[in-house]
Amino acid sequence: MGFLCSILGMNGCNAQSGRFRTVDTEEFAKVIADTSVVLLDVRTAEEYRQGHIGEALNIDVLQDGFEEKVAEAVPEGRTIALYCRSGNRSKKAASVLSGKYAVIELGTGYLGWMEKQ
Repeated sequence: MGFLCSILGMNGCNAQSGRFRTVDTEEFAKVIADTSVVLLDVRTAEEYRQGHIGEALNIDVLQDGFEEKVAEAVPEGRTIALYCRSGNRSKKAASVLSGKYAVIELGTGYLGWMEKQ
């Protein structure tokens, strides 16, 4: 957890802060190496089937009930590292979830991740 606190910054460790942190692919890789972090892909099921990062959980941010589905799958207070295709939908998801979770968002999305692999 100490590593995550340093990644998130002083205020980032407070899941109730209503903020999230956007990181690059290198930092995202370090974050998701921590097995206590929940990796969340917020793209469509079709996009997920075409490829995803590691063992990411897939919950589409554009579907009704997104927040409720995440709440069912992820205990409140956990750290969530999330991404979408290019970084737009993930910012929306991060904004929605940051009140209940510590959220780290991959700014370049899956496309940026794949470019670095």
